[in-house]
Amino acid sequence: MAGTHRRTAAAPSGAAAAGTGRDRSFDVLRAVALVRVVTYHTFEWPWLGYVFPSMGVMFALAGSLMARSLERPAAGVLRGRLRRLLIPVWLFGLVLGVAMLLHGWVPGPDVLLWVLPVGDPPGNAWGEQAWAVLWYLRAYLWFVLVSPLLLRLFRLAPLPVLVLSLVPVVVLETVTGVPDGRVGSALSDASVFLFCWLLGFAHRDGVLDRLRAPGTVGFAVPLMAAGAWWAAGHPAEGSYDLDDIPLAQALWSAGFVLLLLRFRPRFDGLVRHRVADRVVTVFNARAVTVYLWHEMALMAAVPLIDLMWEVPALERHLPLDSLWWQFGVAWVLIAVAVVCFGWIEDVAARRKPRLLP
Repeated sequence: MAGTHRRTAAAPSGAAAAGTGRDRSFDVLRAVALVRVVTYHTFEWPWLGYVFPSMGVMFALAGSLMARSLERPAAGVLRGRLRRLLIPVWLFGLVLGVAMLLHGWVPGPDVLLWVLPVGDPPGNAWGEQAWAVLWYLRAYLWFVLVSPLLLRLFRLAPLPVLVLSLVPVVVLETVTGVPDGRVGSALSDASVFLFCWLLGFAHRDGVLDRLRAPGTVGFAVPLMAAGAWWAAGHPAEGSYDLDDIPLAQALWSAGFVLLLLRFRPRFDGLVRHRVADRVVTVFNARAVTVYLWHEMALMAAVPLIDLMWEVPALERHLPLDSLWWQFGVAWVLIAVAVVCFGWIEDVAARRKPRLLP
């Protein structure tokens, strides 16, 4: 995440789909995280990362679901996860790649990273805002690939492994420094969010439920305080944005997500509301689509708003110069992307394709 400026032990809630064993609170948190991501990429408010560190939350939720999936044979789980991730990325890469070619991009041999994004896929400056978000999917891919081994290691000594998982980011940020290039980016992002991924394992295995509340708070709050202290002492170009301060991001996210998963807020009232429940369902069934295409929507909103300025009635009556207007237009375009491209998630999951789930 650094440098790019930019994702059960509990019983399901009563609004969970019957018989699925799905924790509906996870669905709500994922939807909130996606909305927070789009909000941040529109307004770039640094304080959003402190209020809700969405990427740490998304990695923790994914880690818990991965641990659950690995109750089945690992080979089949990995194939399924890769299929559900890569097919939407391939469609996104095809559309964005053609657009970048039309804007002067000349791909090299590293274009194969669009096929298997174990490193950041290439692109040109015109499309950078769109393809920069792929850091999350690259980190997710690596966590998925190492999860069978990582889960075994975690279950040997859950709490020591969890605590030690913070060591890599501390070493990289205070001792050795982060290597340049794609390898350095991959190592940095993995080290920042490793603790959150393992918290997902701890949630699934019931480790967090066995922790006493005072002890959990006594560990989580100092982590968050350390993250805030590090950010205050190491601003990036005068900003205290966690996205640009990896160690602060790691520590704050670790403490926040630990509290979130240990005390697990319930959203029964929200998911009992028919419209809200429907929105949460769509967000979760199209999470990859929303994440992949939201920056493209923000990019496309700019020339679309420029056209609106040419219409006198719109110029007089609409706040065309407001970021809130861009935010609203972007959500309309995201909805269009969900309808146009979201069905690929059904294909990737081997479900019957639908315009809306």
